[in-house]
Amino acid sequence: MIPKVFREVIDLGDGREISIETGKLAKQAHGSVVVQSGKCMLLCTVVSNYEQKDLGFLPLTVDYREKFAAAGRYPGGFFKREARPSDGEVLTMRLVDRVLRPLFPKDYTAETQVMIQLMSHDDDVMPDAMAGLAASAAIQLSDFPFECAISEARVGRVNGEFVINPTRAQLAESDLDMMIGASADSVMMVEGEMDEISEEEMADAIKFAHEAIKVQCAAQLRLAEAFGKKEVREYEADREEADLAKKIHDMAYDKVYAIAKAGSAKHERSAAFKEIKEDIKATFSEEEMEDYGGLVSDYYRKAEKAAIRDLTLNEGLRLDGRKTDEIRPIWCEVDYLPSTHGSSIFTRGETQALATVTLGTSRDANKIDMPSHEGEENFYLHYNFPPFCTGEARPIRGTSRREVGHGNLAQRGLKGMIPDDCPYTVRIVSEVLESNGSSSMATVCAGTMALMDAGVQMTKPVSGIAMGLISDAESGKYAVLSDILGDEDHLGDMDFKVTGTADGITACQMDIKVKGLSYEILVNALQQARAGRLHILEKLTDTIATPNADVKDHAPTMVTRRVPNEFIGALIGPGGKVIQEMQKETETTIVINEDPVTEEGIVEILGVGREGIDAVMAKIDAILFKPTVGSVYEVKVIKMLDFGAVVEYMDAPGNEVLLHVSELAWERTENVSDVVNMGDVFDVKYFGQDPRTRKEKVSRKAILPKPEGYVARPPRDDKRSGGRDSRGSRDNRGRDNRRDDRKPREDKKED
Repeated sequence: MIPKVFREVIDLGDGREISIETGKLAKQAHGSVVVQSGKCMLLCTVVSNYEQKDLGFLPLTVDYREKFAAAGRYPGGFFKREARPSDGEVLTMRLVDRVLRPLFPKDYTAETQVMIQLMSHDDDVMPDAMAGLAASAAIQLSDFPFECAISEARVGRVNGEFVINPTRAQLAESDLDMMIGASADSVMMVEGEMDEISEEEMADAIKFAHEAIKVQCAAQLRLAEAFGKKEVREYEADREEADLAKKIHDMAYDKVYAIAKAGSAKHERSAAFKEIKEDIKATFSEEEMEDYGGLVSDYYRKAEKAAIRDLTLNEGLRLDGRKTDEIRPIWCEVDYLPSTHGSSIFTRGETQALATVTLGTSRDANKIDMPSHEGEENFYLHYNFPPFCTGEARPIRGTSRREVGHGNLAQRGLKGMIPDDCPYTVRIVSEVLESNGSSSMATVCAGTMALMDAGVQMTKPVSGIAMGLISDAESGKYAVLSDILGDEDHLGDMDFKVTGTADGITACQMDIKVKGLSYEILVNALQQARAGRLHILEKLTDTIATPNADVKDHAPTMVTRRVPNEFIGALIGPGGKVIQEMQKETETTIVINEDPVTEEGIVEILGVGREGIDAVMAKIDAILFKPTVGSVYEVKVIKMLDFGAVVEYMDAPGNEVLLHVSELAWERTENVSDVVNMGDVFDVKYFGQDPRTRKEKVSRKAILPKPEGYVARPPRDDKRSGGRDSRGSRDNRGRDNRRDDRKPREDKKED
């Protein structure tokens, strides 16, 4: 039976479109769609169990995978099967999860999976820009309790014009790369990198993307209507006790307000709040506590949140006693670790990051091998968030998605300030040692100082700040919070992180929790973020104003040299013998790459100190050395022969040539040692290739004055001498034509 297929098409302009199709594939899933643009096809399926779990959160799994078969490729490595997700896939999962998760009911705890797969790849289409659209479209076809349709779109700007879902080629020319997630009514998520754009330009890009997202949301609703929208499933919602909620609010609100206003440190504040909560619990009998279950704790948290938010809106004060635009105390240090190539400590309040920089060759580049993208990163950042940084003890099970996401944000914030002519592969590692508010932005600040300490010539220093927002729709009041605490992240309406130089924004990440946030508030928040960012930047430059002029004594120096392609083989040698011996003798690392544009070899020489590097450069000079006909060169005798001396060019050690005995002096020379000896240094003239011997010819006598009365010997008579030389020649069949007095060979007698 041929399935009935339902399809909607979204026009992106410029002849591009996105189609959403359902009814053909994966019909046992609770919702499934195929989203296609060009030859790029994503299959998204969603399933949610009907049994609620006894959890305080939604066990939602968003999984995005790219199949190598989609690009007609095999997985790299020994195992020819897709394994753990790449960092690129993890970042796409996070982008989708951050928009979907807030739209499920707070009390919905059924196991839910959203699985998105790249099934067909198109080089001109970036699939991650369609992942959010695919996820939301599949959910719209299900019976999940989900608030509204959403979508995500990438926005770039090429030649001053915004572009929705640009190709990778367009993105290479764009001055911004932003992903925006939104519903038809509200922007919910923003993440991206920029070339020092202004706050107003960023807001304009968000507006542009939001208009495209509205069209995509409308297409999802039309598809669901045509397919037959299912009734939303019923589930066991959380119990509500209005009287109990009011009672706990009245008991907790004033006490929390007073403690919050006192502005204490994190641990003191947490202990005081815990005591209030325990005192409230003590007012209930065991039977009441057993009956109410976790409601007492839930209602206390709501009362605590309300009190803290009201303190900020009413009095402009925060949990730790700061004003809304006040930054916590900062101290910094560079060159802390003696053996690293660069290091720094950045401490802001109760958040601390220790960053290290390692310098390497192109061989140390981070390889990206995804079906949708292959390439290398010569600058990359790894972020580690151990449990002790928050005073916790928990299992360590590899790199978390959060660590991948936060590290990527810091990397995007810094990478635009690494100059194009930086010869090194640069790796930053950020170790978060304390955390109470935006360790990713602390990583940006520590990374900037560590780069400058390592001698990486950054174009401009970069700082970062985490901002928050508390708003009240009824009163119209709102407060933008600079440098938020961890607690303020949870109770606020917006969490946004902004990195940038003194001249503009380089990266951002926003999660907006309030509906209908006005662009006026957004721009005001970004302007306040700029003021805070500049304050932090001043602290960084007070510690280290400019990059160190040179790398540290124990750090490697990198020198690059371009050589014509025809010399690469000589530089490598048979089986790599020449380059391996050079590396061993000079204690350097040598990497050779080919530039496909100029068709030259790029030689990278990495070594500690100049002595080894200079030795390698001299060897390359020797290999590249080409004497010019008619020029005079200084040479040194390195070998004595009966018929001449082997000499080495002083300007190109290793380049040898035979100085024939006849070219030593104008007078007849019986013994080579009568004229020159081992180690002698003198000048010779280069004549190029001798047409008779087909070997390079040099002469010492050519630059000496002729002796008085010198008479040159007559040239040889080839006919008289029997051909090429006095030794005769061989005919075409290899027979010897030389005449001698040997007797003719007698024919072998027959038996």
